[in-house]
Amino acid sequence: MPAIRGANSKKKTRRSTRGLDQVHADVASKKHLQQHLDTHAPEDLPGFGQHYCVECAKFFESQTNLDKHTKGKPHKRRLRQLKDEPYSQKEAEAAAGLTTDNGRKVEESEMVDVGDEYHAEFRKPLAIFAAVGGE
Repeated sequence: MPAIRGANSKKKTRRSTRGLDQVHADVASKKHLQQHLDTHAPEDLPGFGQHYCVECAKFFESQTNLDKHTKGKPHKRRLRQLKDEPYSQKEAEAAAGLTTDNGRKVEESEMVDVGDEYHAEFRKPLAIFAAVGGE
């Protein structure tokens, strides 16, 4: 049965976690992790925020739940994803084709002049079109 509010209403937005680039920053810097943890009130978190998986960015009720999570497939999959270094902004712009070419500039002496013969070839169809009665 289709969703009442559209196909996108079934997405699991409630369970979305932090992105891989944010988790890389958390692992690299304790200050970055602490800033993230300070944004949540401890009384609103499961287990009062005492049991936290840094790699998956999830809070757990107890230490046993956290231990079970670390042995599970989703945690191991996340660790595999974190082994790859995140893309930098420069790499992302290069992939999108937004780079500036700072290579060697071509001088006028190296440029090839195509001459009037090249341009004359493209004028012929226009002259034929005008003779036939085009605009």
